Amino acid sequence: MSKPEFYISLAVGHDCDMESYALRSTLEYFGARVTMHWIGRPNDLVEVLSGEDREDKIDYLILNFHGDEGRFCMNELGEDIYELDEPRGEFFNAQDVLRFSKLKGVKVIAAGCSLGRESLAKAFLKSGCHSYIGPDDYIDGNSNLMFLIRFMYEIINNNKSQQEAFEIARSIDEETSMYKIYLSQ
Repeated sequence: MSKPEFYISLAVGHDCDMESYALRSTLEYFGARVTMHWIGRPNDLVEVLSGEDREDKIDYLILNFHGDEGRFCMNELGEDIYELDEPRGEFFNAQDVLRFSKLKGVKVIAAGCSLGRESLAKAFLKSGCHSYIGPDDYIDGNSNLMFLIRFMYEIINNNKSQQEAFEIARSIDEETSMYKIYLSQ
């Protein structure tokens, strides 16, 4: 493989492995280098969002999770399993993003139901990210995957701008039209 020109970090939440394998294979076929982050506990996500466990060279951070009401769904652990200061419970929310994230200049895609809600997007933008993309409602899983593949195809293979690729991927069908884009000011 020649040296990749595009770098993606893919953080995978609970029960999102099949879609993530398909996405990784496709992105690597397009020529991207994909680094996987398997999220088993809240501190795994904290380490990715804080930069402690994130590559220096990154074009996109894709957070492939289930979402509910604008929150990331997490595995709930036993109280004796959580580490000191680790977020607890079944959700990782906007307050957690504000507390732990250091995303200066990172382009973030949160691929999961309702993860494109404005309150969550604003938290990511306050954490320094360049842009934040996600569906603002409960999207079908197949449509979610198709959005990601088409978006990345347009950027990597057709050299489209982020906005152009977003509009193309968003126009696939009614489901993909749930995706929203938020840009830092």
